[in-house]
Amino acid sequence: MDVNMGSEKLSPTVIRHKFSIEMSKVYRNEVPLYSDLLELVTNVNEAFLDSHPALRETMRQTKQLERLQYERHGAIRLGTAEEMKAMARFLAVMGMQPVGYYDLAQPPAHLPIHATCFRCTDLESLSVNPFRLFVSVLRPECISVKLRSKALEILSRRQIFSDQCLELVSLAESTGGLTANQADQFIAEGIETFKWRGSATVSLSEYQELQEENPLLADIVAFPGPHINHLTPRTLDIDEVQLQMEKQGIPLKEIIEGPPARNCPILLRQTSFKALKEGVFFPVSLDQSGSQNGMVLGSHTARFGEIEQRGVALTEKGRALYDHLVNEAWKNGVTPQDPEAYTDLFRAFPDTWEELRQYGLAWFRYYVSTDKADLNDDRFNMTVDDLIQQGSICYEPMTYEDFLPLSAAGIFRSNLRKTSSQDDSSGQEDMSGASRDALQASLGMPILDEIQTYEKLQKESLIGCKKYFGIPLGVEHN
Repeated sequence: MDVNMGSEKLSPTVIRHKFSIEMSKVYRNEVPLYSDLLELVTNVNEAFLDSHPALRETMRQTKQLERLQYERHGAIRLGTAEEMKAMARFLAVMGMQPVGYYDLAQPPAHLPIHATCFRCTDLESLSVNPFRLFVSVLRPECISVKLRSKALEILSRRQIFSDQCLELVSLAESTGGLTANQADQFIAEGIETFKWRGSATVSLSEYQELQEENPLLADIVAFPGPHINHLTPRTLDIDEVQLQMEKQGIPLKEIIEGPPARNCPILLRQTSFKALKEGVFFPVSLDQSGSQNGMVLGSHTARFGEIEQRGVALTEKGRALYDHLVNEAWKNGVTPQDPEAYTDLFRAFPDTWEELRQYGLAWFRYYVSTDKADLNDDRFNMTVDDLIQQGSICYEPMTYEDFLPLSAAGIFRSNLRKTSSQDDSSGQEDMSGASRDALQASLGMPILDEIQTYEKLQKESLIGCKKYFGIPLGVEHN
């Protein structure tokens, strides 16, 4: 490994951008149907922008247009706390921090994992490339006693990153980054971790035993590493994408997860094409060291292509209203499968940007209008709202960069051939003791609060506007 070539460090944002492009190439090559999905999404987005020229111009001005072409997120599943800690160090080299805690073991998901989202947290980095990684890790206490020791023993045999990759991570940590050449080596070594391996590390009978307990358990334990289980492009019209997938005969998820379609999209809507059956070679037997003897062909179903439409991030007040409406839907037996009733129930959620802003339901970025910034002689006696009304300050909705636990669970469950019972399994221990703190301990770093992340960004944008117009910083914007 060359540690001396070139002294100028490449920014974490640039490294993440290059890494995400490479990951996309890998997944398109491994899952050809995903390439078809990307083409479909691109065509839908172009048609939508052609019919909404004002939106195209707004996205161009706010630097949203270029980043539309990049995948918004990927997802992987890890087996142990040690793997999670190594992954956290690897992703930190690219400026990606853990944000939010997702307990997918709780009802209605009942999956033996919990997760966090690794992403950048500043608007400038997001405008270059918003790529994030949803990383889940197995929770041993959620596995039956019968299989727990076996699963952990199998996982203990593997190392998910190469020695050279870990050396580069340590180098970045000790020197404050990587040079361009080192970054290229880092990406080349790191991407190997996420590639699909067509051979399992367990026998077919062991795989079937894991599969019987939970298909997700088999996906995590039975392979050499945490292959990408999906990548996700962003669309501006997910309903049209769903329609086009159906027309093209792509095996798709029956419903779109998340809130209903709205004039002002909120949070996140997701759908996917269903996971495809892939051939896998299983060792006939393994000796005590884990060495494989002979191979037999079987299959595995886990990898899919997801699509997302992202809306505005909600404040704590907005999220409480959203959760209330979701609970009301459950109580009344209303589901997204009945779109008219579901949409009608959500009419209680304001659907104009100004209402969302004035009622404090969503987060916004405020900025000084370039063409009206110097027109107000009396601006020093005005509030932010006065300047907004006058057109001297503009605002744009802050894109939701995180995930909805129910939607994530719905996507995961729909892409597993079989799921365990919806009821708590009697063979499992009480899950209530596991928490955000346990995951945070395995990460070796704090999990950031998503609400506080958006609040900080909105506050920074308001401070910039207030300083420009000489408004006292203690004055509220509404």
